Amino acid sequence: MSLIVSDLYKKYGEKTVVDHLSFEMREPGVYALLGTNGAGKTTSIRMMLGMLAKDGGQVFWKGAPLSTETCNVGYLAEERGLYPKYTLMDQLLYFAGLRGVSKAEAKERIRYWAQRLEAEEYLYAPADLSVIQNDNAETQTEDNGEGKQKKVKNWSKKKAWKPKQADQLSKGNQQKIQFMIALISNPELLILDEPLSGLDPVNTDLFKGIIREEIGKGKYLIMSSHQMATVEEFCTDITIMDRSKAVLQGNLNEIKKSYGRVNLHLKTERDAARHIAAAGATILTMKENEYQIKVSGEEQANALLASLITAGVPVITFDLREPSLHEIFVEKVGESHE
Repeated sequence: MSLIVSDLYKKYGEKTVVDHLSFEMREPGVYALLGTNGAGKTTSIRMMLGMLAKDGGQVFWKGAPLSTETCNVGYLAEERGLYPKYTLMDQLLYFAGLRGVSKAEAKERIRYWAQRLEAEEYLYAPADLSVIQNDNAETQTEDNGEGKQKKVKNWSKKKAWKPKQADQLSKGNQQKIQFMIALISNPELLILDEPLSGLDPVNTDLFKGIIREEIGKGKYLIMSSHQMATVEEFCTDITIMDRSKAVLQGNLNEIKKSYGRVNLHLKTERDAARHIAAAGATILTMKENEYQIKVSGEEQANALLASLITAGVPVITFDLREPSLHEIFVEKVGESHE
């Protein structure tokens, strides 16, 4: 067992923001911390890393208290924290040095991750800084050596390239630089707080590919995200938090199995609402003879299918499945927020 979070507790005045949170990671993989805004996810992560004082509880890594001095941790914070007026290269080298990476090794790793994250243009000068012709420059005359004057173009150099600063980058590109900072020490424990927030689809896929590679290397990852479909792609175990408390924990596959196959996607060529009602099922959403239905189980779903076939209603789609993580999340935290 490598990571144990035991009874974490934090209170501000009379308000409890993390209420005795506990979970374990027995082997490499992805553990998801989920919850609505203000549920206590980020506060829990900060207490784990020692960035915020705990009012109670302990965090252990390989049998000893977790410390960034003894555990190689990479952290991508939800609030982006680059220094706006310092060059990106200087910041990358600085953070690499804090994690014990030599300057020479850091430069090699920065070059690698800049290529992987398609961020080279923000860190390195263009290869060609040769003299070019300025087509818009005024012409001037000079002697051609034979006593005659000829017109020539002025020539100029390209504008000197200047190292980029953080405030010159878009939010998504700043996120790339912070992801590089999290990865640059080749961490054994990687904590990603809303890693895909604000990314376009192309960069989302880029980040996902790197996350998959880190999982394949046997890393331990803790991910906090509001994007349930993304979490479901990666995570093996989850904790759902609501108003500072853990309301659901465990292996995601086991949790989904415990719900059973109770979600039915039905699409027909004719209206099927009365058959669904007669079967005792509940229509959650409906659009042009396409239904999302809640059933009690396979027996009720099969009875509905038999009813449709007997009535001669053509069935296009009949997909009975376990609930998604999104549906489980809404069920667990939705009522309290209503």
